[in-house]
Amino acid sequence: MSLKKTKSELAKIKKASIIVAKTLKLLKAKIRPGITTKELDTEAEKFIRKSGAVPAFKGYRGYPASICASINEEVVHGIPGGRILRGGDIISVDIGVELDGFFGDAAITYPVGRISKQAEKLIDVTREALYKAINMAKKGNYLSDVSHAVQSHAEKAGFSVVRDFVGHGIGTSLHEEPQIPNFGEPGQGLKLEAGMVLAIEPMVNAGTSKVVVLDDGWTTITRDKKLSAHFEHTVCVTNEQAEIFTRVK
Repeated sequence: MSLKKTKSELAKIKKASIIVAKTLKLLKAKIRPGITTKELDTEAEKFIRKSGAVPAFKGYRGYPASICASINEEVVHGIPGGRILRGGDIISVDIGVELDGFFGDAAITYPVGRISKQAEKLIDVTREALYKAINMAKKGNYLSDVSHAVQSHAEKAGFSVVRDFVGHGIGTSLHEEPQIPNFGEPGQGLKLEAGMVLAIEPMVNAGTSKVVVLDDGWTTITRDKKLSAHFEHTVCVTNEQAEIFTRVK
């Protein structure tokens, strides 16, 4: 089975991805001390549906919300609720959108007010790791080149990468092959071809790479309760520089 998408399919994935980017931009303006994660979720769902799309996460394997909102030591899959954001927090917002049967997916970790130097560094390094990985997502490279770019950049900065969760292909399903770990030796595995669409998503921890899933079955935290950051883009592999479909403008 080919993982390459047709031009028509790529155009549809891009349309869904643009709505993801616009939703993230909307929420960035609303993230501040005093707002609840439920309020962010409500705003996101309203905007996505107004755009003619559907929140891809809501109902996915029973997930109850439209966004994932993961605060501080929460790595991924934080369920929005009554928790109030406070100055000094960091929050990862992960959003998926379905439009006409095609999907887009992205995540950004935002500061809430003024944050610590360590939190700033963690966010910066995780964002940088994503873009270093995207730079490796080109025709002729290997999937593990993408993975290695994340790991090497994060570990060089003194952080660790989460090994329990991976990035993924995306298209007519939210999660498709191939799986994209954030660690590994370069030059291995799948050879990338133009037309493949990847959701690359570094999850980087300030301390141990070990994580724990809480009793709600979704929220995942760092085992040592230290900070975690998460960035993600849906990108299309090309002959040269990958095209970022979820770029926030």
